[in-house]
Amino acid sequence: MKVIFMGTPEFSVGTLEALADAGHEIVLAVTQPDKPRGRGKEMQYPPVKEAALKRGIPVFQPMKVREPECMEELARYQADVMVVVAFGQILPAKILQMAPYGCINVHASLLPKYRGAAPIQWAVIEGEKVSGVTTMQMDEGLDTGDMLLKKEIPLEADETGGSLHDKLAAAGAALCVETLQKLEEGTLKPEKQGESPTAYARMLNKEMGRIDWTCEAVQIERLIRGLNPWPSAYTFWDEKTMKIWKAEVLPGNTDQAPGTVTEVGKDFFAVQTKEGQLKIKELQIPGKKRMDAGAFLRGYKVEEGYRLG
Repeated sequence: MKVIFMGTPEFSVGTLEALADAGHEIVLAVTQPDKPRGRGKEMQYPPVKEAALKRGIPVFQPMKVREPECMEELARYQADVMVVVAFGQILPAKILQMAPYGCINVHASLLPKYRGAAPIQWAVIEGEKVSGVTTMQMDEGLDTGDMLLKKEIPLEADETGGSLHDKLAAAGAALCVETLQKLEEGTLKPEKQGESPTAYARMLNKEMGRIDWTCEAVQIERLIRGLNPWPSAYTFWDEKTMKIWKAEVLPGNTDQAPGTVTEVGKDFFAVQTKEGQLKIKELQIPGKKRMDAGAFLRGYKVEEGYRLG
């Protein structure tokens, strides 16, 4: 099939490559404009642009896909189908209806759960046991189109936002190839979505990573995993930001206030929460790389009774 591929981040790249490897003709890759990144503010290509250029696929980077000039450019390629994976802009009806097979989206959740911008991380934060990917026929709603195929992925006990991202990216790529094959064969059976049983998976920001020690230990531990590697969960130690990368829930409470260090061991320290304690196992402070708690305690002093946050 002649495919226009629309996507931007690393999550999208696997699907672009899988479609090309499956023999589909990717006539155009549409992605967001280059952005300045890092301290030097050098312009950096989106991951999809890098992957497309390596394969000789033309790249189009419109500021707004709703502009008439953009829609004219897309129509010029006469694609059979458009595949959309984390593109980053809402598509108007004219684009959704432009190709004979419409627009097929790969979404990183088991719809109708976790519609929205950050379904991967919220699945971890909310303690889901199973996540997955869904392909759907896009409509004008936000992740509300008819579901086509699904693939479930169980979450490990130590699953992070990063590890689940990689699993779902691979699963989504394979599922999209299967979806296009069945779409062309006419064997798909679209399924209407019901109401979502979960809250909208809103976009992540750095502020939501600040640990509230008055929450339960199990909630904080899931937040730490869900926001790993970005934007990361953090607290404050000695007036410095301390990122927490790995922790373990300890049952039982002390008479200490939430946020108080209750125990200091050779390779960990424990912190009281609203319910249960959190055993800090891996962390990072400004100017240092990630380190296990043992390495931190050998270089810095933390005492029982110290208040974090």
